[in-house]
Amino acid sequence: MSLKKNIAANYISQLYVAGIGILILPLYIKYMGAEAYGLVGFFTMLQACFALLDLGLTPTIGRETARYRGGTMSALQYRQLFRALSLIFFCIALIGGTVLFFMAEPIADQWLNIKQLSRQQVVLAVQIMAVSVALRWMSGLYRGVVTGSEKLVWISGFNVLIATLRFIAVFASMKIYGFTPFVFFWHQLAVAVLEVAGLWWMGNTLLPTKRSLGQSIGWSFSPIKPVLKFALTIAFTSSVWVMVTQTDKLILSGILPLDEYGFFTLAVMVAAGIMILSQPVSTVIMPRMARLHAEGKHEEMIQTYRNSTQLVSVVAGSASIVIAFFAEQLLYAWTGDWSIAGNAAPILRLYVLGYGVLAIAAFPYYLQYALGNLKYHLIGNLVIVITLIPAIVWAATNYGAEGAGWAWLGINSLYLVVWVGYVHHRLEPGLHLKWLVSDSLKIYIPVTLGMLLVWNYAPLMNNRIVVMVFLIALGFLALLIAGLSSDAARNMIKVKLKST
Repeated sequence: MSLKKNIAANYISQLYVAGIGILILPLYIKYMGAEAYGLVGFFTMLQACFALLDLGLTPTIGRETARYRGGTMSALQYRQLFRALSLIFFCIALIGGTVLFFMAEPIADQWLNIKQLSRQQVVLAVQIMAVSVALRWMSGLYRGVVTGSEKLVWISGFNVLIATLRFIAVFASMKIYGFTPFVFFWHQLAVAVLEVAGLWWMGNTLLPTKRSLGQSIGWSFSPIKPVLKFALTIAFTSSVWVMVTQTDKLILSGILPLDEYGFFTLAVMVAAGIMILSQPVSTVIMPRMARLHAEGKHEEMIQTYRNSTQLVSVVAGSASIVIAFFAEQLLYAWTGDWSIAGNAAPILRLYVLGYGVLAIAAFPYYLQYALGNLKYHLIGNLVIVITLIPAIVWAATNYGAEGAGWAWLGINSLYLVVWVGYVHHRLEPGLHLKWLVSDSLKIYIPVTLGMLLVWNYAPLMNNRIVVMVFLIALGFLALLIAGLSSDAARNMIKVKLKST
């Protein structure tokens, strides 16, 4: 399968899974209620936190599968590694799932702040979550085999199918059996079983058969030793990201009433969509910059870096600013409920601005990737752990969801100005101020002023369709202002016009 088809399939599936997951959220609140949706948010957070137990194993089996396919590893060595990793995956899934299962009662009694749902409902929901999360985590082993074999078209289609069953088909189950957390989580468990079964089947078709090995696979953990360093490096950076993005959700799940936690989850899910807008750019520029560096084209590499920063500022930056100014209107157009919009809008404003900053603050990683030295990236992750997590814990404990939002925005902004500035100074002296002002602020400030002007004179609207049309028009206006403020965007338009 060609690289272009794999990339296209991957993008389509990612956008579908992310899009359907966000668009369907208001229906959960409408039919299940905010408190029941709070359990859904808790479930999502548990799945993310379970990734801390991955220890870099999923990317490791993916990498080693690719190496086996490339001929650098024998079939026997590969099957021995797969068996050792299978045992680790199974043990962690069993232990983690069992602990969570037996923690269901303390979680319901001492952690979650329940108002309307019965204790029995919540305990059973958490127990079903435990089994579902363990199964979904176990599927990572087979997912790594499939992706390492570059069966990305198949895995993309499979992801679309599973997302459809998880997010859409659940309404059919709830319509038949009732719109309750009990039905919702039993449905999620059934989908988790189908997911792991499908990946197990596909993974096993890609493994070399035992008959082709010529000798017994055996049981040993020695095949893991050569890949341990790679696995632990991935595990560290992945764990930091999970802790940074999930600590606030974990703390607030024990502080806020479940209905308020539902509104918080709703807002953060929308805000996180900003990162989806920057991911395609990062995927494209990292190999390009690495190639330019290898060819000794340093100035061209830096120009690619700066142009890409401007592109993300135009797209992700303008989107975050529009949402921040018109968060309540967006949530109303999306949910049709001014009460939900009013509860979630203050949190959405802070988190969407924080993600807008993070989309730009991620760029020094791309530069370090091209140069082949991730030292500052690892140090930066430690800086985030030391600063952001305690700040979020303190702010969430004392000021709730909005406090967590202010901590998220504030620490990310400081990281951009201070740490990113230091990394630029070490890797490319003289770049940071030009990069920050010309490639980011020069675009952000005109869009902010334009949206401020519109916000001051925007009429009151109570029709969802009218509000949606208004927001779409604002989005195009913000893109126009941002595009005209960007040197790279203007040059791209000039080139296009000359070629026509």
